[in-house]
Amino acid sequence: MFYIKDKEKRAWNKKLPQEFLYLPPEKQLEIFLGWWKGDRGVTTSRILMNQLNIVAMRNGFILTFSRHRVRSAKIGKRKAKVTHDRWQARISTFNKKIEKELREHGIKEIPKGEIRYGWWDGTYFYLPIIRIEREAYDGFVYNLEVEGDSSYVTESGTLHNCFTPWTALYKEYDSLKECYGSAKIHFLELGLSADSRMADMIKAHHNLTYLSNSDAHSPHPHRLGREFNRFEIQEATFEEVKKAILKRSGRKAILNAGLDPRLGKYHLTACTRCYTRYKLEDAQRLGWRCERCGGIIKKGVHDRILELADANEKPKDRPPYLHLAPLAEIISMVIGKGVETKSVKAIWERLLREFGSEINVLVDAPIEGIAKIIGEDIAKAIWAFRNEKLIVIPGGGGKYGEIRLPKEIKKAKLEDLESIEVESKEVYYKPKQSSILSFLKEGRS
Repeated sequence: MFYIKDKEKRAWNKKLPQEFLYLPPEKQLEIFLGWWKGDRGVTTSRILMNQLNIVAMRNGFILTFSRHRVRSAKIGKRKAKVTHDRWQARISTFNKKIEKELREHGIKEIPKGEIRYGWWDGTYFYLPIIRIEREAYDGFVYNLEVEGDSSYVTESGTLHNCFTPWTALYKEYDSLKECYGSAKIHFLELGLSADSRMADMIKAHHNLTYLSNSDAHSPHPHRLGREFNRFEIQEATFEEVKKAILKRSGRKAILNAGLDPRLGKYHLTACTRCYTRYKLEDAQRLGWRCERCGGIIKKGVHDRILELADANEKPKDRPPYLHLAPLAEIISMVIGKGVETKSVKAIWERLLREFGSEINVLVDAPIEGIAKIIGEDIAKAIWAFRNEKLIVIPGGGGKYGEIRLPKEIKKAKLEDLESIEVESKEVYYKPKQSSILSFLKEGRS
């Protein structure tokens, strides 16, 4: 089945013939099944590893390979002169139909339960970056040029959410220049945990176009469209959008819309186990270990930006940023029922039938008109959202933030809302001094 081009035929340079990568997915699946049943997901060939992952993805699942470095090996009593790292595959499915099909073919090594992160839309897989490592490389780098635009392409895909301080650009680097050198950068994708105001605290961003696209890939219908961009263009074509991003021929971005960054999963520094929020200086003194549960504390986007901040003003041509929250979550908060319940969906659908879109309900529809259709309680919550008077419990450590309706607004009449003042509250946990000292004594500072 496997073809070896080189004269020296060894397992470490094994590969599929190139034409096999263009076979129909169902035939490629047969190739995969033969390899899996024969080698149990193990190979020493990096080329074959990537080829089989392409085969897997065309069939709706992915292979995650763990690398086992071989320091020394023996054949009988003889020591091997040359060794090669071994790659062990793990199957991950995002679709119960695909999982069932693989099990019917006799593959039992599939983790039970749903994959927590990532999803498949039928064409692309959307997966988080867990770790970034530097590795010495000696070989060719292939550059793809399309209409004068040069892009360096990897085996897998593209990167966004550059602010997340433990999975993205600013985890590894302190500036765009340090990361990209002299390469020209045209735009920046903000991610859920940052907005234009936060990004503009770094002066190197001032000439860049901001894009807010992060939750376009959400599998939850009530979150679709939560992040979008508005451009001033002549027609809806790729070339026009490209000109707007590059600020050419009068085209430009005129609005970014997205989640309030405080609702993002990594906005504040927090424990990844119990989600207790910490000020940066407290997390550092505790050695990045939670005082409450012993879990790992992860640095938030807010604190990472403050570490890098070198500007107090935004560019004059920066478009406004519209903070949005899913309408279904606002309804859920008011009536006290889950986002996916029939009660919430019924109210959501009624509002959309009346006003046309979720954005219209959240931003433009008259509050009095909303009140007439579904009552004052939800209308008051939408008013509070528009006027930024909802209580926001910031997210952190991998947990989304929460919105709550202040008691003052709950009790007030619709016509009295303008006079309501909402008091903000401290959200950080204050570590005990004795605990900090004990951590220092244990050498965990």
